[in-house]
Amino acid sequence: MRLQTATRIALYATLELAGNPENQITASAIAEKYGISINHLAKVMRDLGRAGVVESVRGAGGGFRFAGNAKRTTLMDVIQIFENVRGNARAPAREPGEATPAGQALRQVLDEIDAITEATLRSITLDTMFKLIQRQRQDAAGPAPG
Repeated sequence: MRLQTATRIALYATLELAGNPENQITASAIAEKYGISINHLAKVMRDLGRAGVVESVRGAGGGFRFAGNAKRTTLMDVIQIFENVRGNARAPAREPGEATPAGQALRQVLDEIDAITEATLRSITLDTMFKLIQRQRQDAAGPAPG
């Protein structure tokens, strides 16, 4: 599955904020950590704020914080803010060969893949992602000496 740049940025920012719920994090800190344009991140943060995923904190020491529950918020909750998901998508453009039996069979397979992908993204919470991230860190660190 290929996600738009804004969607990936939204996922990184949401994970960063939800992983540090006690802290307010500035957009510039997130942009620097992930190598993201601050201007692009600002637009994404605005959309996340409008959707109620994050809230901004003004003033000295301000920044952003996660406004949800990491055990309940799924990847799809964030993705659907920026992407047309199957249920929200407009009718796809006609494809060459679509009306043939082979085209119909291919459409059926692709629809099944989309449904599986959507179900998976709806089942993975931010909390699950933190566990995967921790496992990645442990794998990168190598085996414990012993």
